Amino acid sequence: MTVKTKKYQLNNKTYISIALKSVLIEFWWAWLVPVAIMMVPIFVEGSLGWCIGISITLIVLYILFWLIQFAGVTQLEQNKILFERLSYEIDSRYVMIKLDSKRGMPVNWETITKAKKGKDHLLLFMSKVQFIYLPNKIFKTENDIKFTEAILKRKNLLKD
Repeated sequence: MTVKTKKYQLNNKTYISIALKSVLIEFWWAWLVPVAIMMVPIFVEGSLGWCIGISITLIVLYILFWLIQFAGVTQLEQNKILFERLSYEIDSRYVMIKLDSKRGMPVNWETITKAKKGKDHLLLFMSKVQFIYLPNKIFKTENDIKFTEAILKRKNLLKD
């Protein structure tokens, strides 16, 4: 059985928020640097203000760095295809990303590293910031969503 979806266009804000959240979770250890700086006042008297200022500056710069990266991705010519109206065909062999009825690209299941199920979407990650976003509204029936989830579970991409 093949699940065919309706056409969907990923908007820039959705891409940026999902990619930012993914990176902030993936690089959780980077949050230890501001925490370590906040520990300095325990050992050095009178440095609380500096430590708080440096920690907040580092956090803001870190988040700003990633926001600029992802905003840039949305503007690059080679990534324009990600933000076109696409439909998907999902079966046990691959996910076919279709621009129209004649042009499409298959993505093998081996390329997909993990999947996450949200309350109103499925995310298929190919890397930290490359993913296929499938909102539930693009599936034609509830059974299509369940079948897609079953495929993901069989491929050990989606955990219960």
